[in-house]
Amino acid sequence: MRKSRTSIVLLGAAASLLAQQLPAAETNTAPPAKPAGKTSEASADPVVCKGKGVEIKRSQLNEAIQNYKANSAAQGRAIPPDQSALIESGVLDGLIQMQVLTAKATDAEKAKAKADATKSVEDAKTNAPSEEMFNAQHKAMGMTVEQLVKTKTEQGTAEAVLLRELKINITDADAKQFYEDTNNTAKFEQPEKVPASHILLMTQDPKTNQDLSQADKDAKRKTMEGLLKRAREGEDFAKLAKEFSEDPGSKDNGGEYTFPRGQMVPEFESTAFSLKTNEVSDIVTTRYGYHIIKLSEHMPAQKVALEKVAPRIKSYLTQQELAKLAPDYLTKVKKEAAVEILDEKLKLQ
Repeated sequence: MRKSRTSIVLLGAAASLLAQQLPAAETNTAPPAKPAGKTSEASADPVVCKGKGVEIKRSQLNEAIQNYKANSAAQGRAIPPDQSALIESGVLDGLIQMQVLTAKATDAEKAKAKADATKSVEDAKTNAPSEEMFNAQHKAMGMTVEQLVKTKTEQGTAEAVLLRELKINITDADAKQFYEDTNNTAKFEQPEKVPASHILLMTQDPKTNQDLSQADKDAKRKTMEGLLKRAREGEDFAKLAKEFSEDPGSKDNGGEYTFPRGQMVPEFESTAFSLKTNEVSDIVTTRYGYHIIKLSEHMPAQKVALEKVAPRIKSYLTQQELAKLAPDYLTKVKKEAAVEILDEKLKLQ
């Protein structure tokens, strides 16, 4: 079962088009917006939607749309030009949902959501290959770390309100029943894996992806022969990887990857799976360069224990319940808030 999650505040008509990390406007308890055609502050930034506790300006919507497009581009998802209007309407609907739900949140729910969001981002940063890569990834998605925490806080707050209002409570027994259902067995099968560390000396220029000269390749091969000798004589492999490896994705954690079959280039994979525990390979040549690999252990195929996947199962079942129950509830609360979209072009058809 994949660890994925649909944004719980984007369950309206355009939900399938929208990404998880759409930023939401802060709840605004200012007086109702002025009539259509007028603005609350300046003519350049009109209010596009208003209601009880709801006010969304064109600048807020534009920022959310820009971030959505950046997020889509970072994930390789192209946006067809003929869907621009639908996406704008869907993004606006997400902002409306966020505001009407946040207005119903308790202080305790907001505090917990912020703490959970902060921890989630910190954990993701810790698990990233480096802080620089973590920041660069989210910058490409149009999100600063601060915006990411804010967005996750708002989403967590909105979800807490929905769970409370809809009385959704997935229990340990529910998770166990799902886990033991024979129809779900394949979701929890873990293939054979190997945790293996490597040192890479690249034979391509990382900026141009062009092959190095033969002289440079020969020099790197000679360096790798020296590293292989040191590794086999008992030097700390992780320390050697941190000092010498040119793989930016693994050098900071001692060169280690854990992977099943089918994820690595064939020469690397076949060598890693053929090694014995704590054995260091000969020099392996791939299109990336020269590697030496040290195997930590063989992890046989097995069914993942319930206690390890129970939180994911609960999250999955929770999202299933939200998907069923939230649309009608959101329609109701938007009606109660007398939400009015002031720009005709933004109304969902």
